[in-house]
Amino acid sequence: MAQRTLYLVRHGAADALGQVTADGREQARLLGRRLAGAPVDAVWHSPLPRAVDSARIIAAEMPRVLVDEAAELVDNVPFVPGPEDVPPSWKGFFDGYDRGEADAGRRTADASTARFCGPNGRGRRATHEVVVTHAYPIAWIVREVLNAPPAQWMSLAGVANASLTVVEFSDDGPPAVVMFNDMSHLPAGLRWTGFAGGGRP
Repeated sequence: MAQRTLYLVRHGAADALGQVTADGREQARLLGRRLAGAPVDAVWHSPLPRAVDSARIIAAEMPRVLVDEAAELVDNVPFVPGPEDVPPSWKGFFDGYDRGEADAGRRTADASTARFCGPNGRGRRATHEVVVTHAYPIAWIVREVLNAPPAQWMSLAGVANASLTVVEFSDDGPPAVVMFNDMSHLPAGLRWTGFAGGGRP
């Protein structure tokens, strides 16, 4: 039995200034309605406004629940691979990252997994937590659950706005990815936002 369930959520669609748009608010509301039936104990969020606002909208659809900031969930690049490990589609993305920036990103990423990845401890009650963050932190947490190499986060970074990823941790076995990037709570017109070019099914 899972001792800790995380509902990982990318914030709702945002504009170029990082403010949640009308579509993003509707995405968050629909996701909150979907999660309203789960026994959620807390809604954690990144300190960035688009995550703060999305978390509040999601939590408004639930019974009284703790809503609080987790600084480790800030939008960041969790791991900068060596040049030989950069896929062609990512070429140029890491140009200009110096060692200090890369190390700081990794420390933040590791702090997020230290805080959120793991069971509650034998004998403690099961918990259910919503984590409202950004695409790259979600990719990093999923990579951790899968015990994949650090550079693997890049293949998991295609996370849509207000999509739902669920991971579980247990005292009695390995962690599990229950679902990834699920958008079934969103109508077709609100799916796959947050990507350049669109054109996804």
